[in-house]
Amino acid sequence: MSKISAQLIFAVTVIIVSSQLAIAAPKETDQHNIDQVKGRKIFAKHCAGCHGPEGKGDGYLLLGPDPANLTRPVTKKTPDALLLQTIHEGKPNMPSWKNRLSEDESRAVLAYIRALKK
Repeated sequence: MSKISAQLIFAVTVIIVSSQLAIAAPKETDQHNIDQVKGRKIFAKHCAGCHGPEGKGDGYLLLGPDPANLTRPVTKKTPDALLLQTIHEGKPNMPSWKNRLSEDESRAVLAYIRALKK
């Protein structure tokens, strides 16, 4: 086998292996979708009672009036850090979730909130 043939075979092998690794590696969007699914389940269990099943603020009003409509443009414009702080610390009519949800769970809920449709 000539030197050029060996180099060509090596190059083709590297390309094939690299393309297979790229296909097998999880993409950032895949992780985001996984977080949304996980967040939807957590939201249904802990948040939908007040915020409603679709986050429109039309739940049972368990803790007082006016739970946030999470589909409003103002929520979409609110920075992630502020929304995570609200989930973590709560508000006057919203309980704190810092002792009930892990950081990953809170981020999953945030990913779900970001995916809510108006």
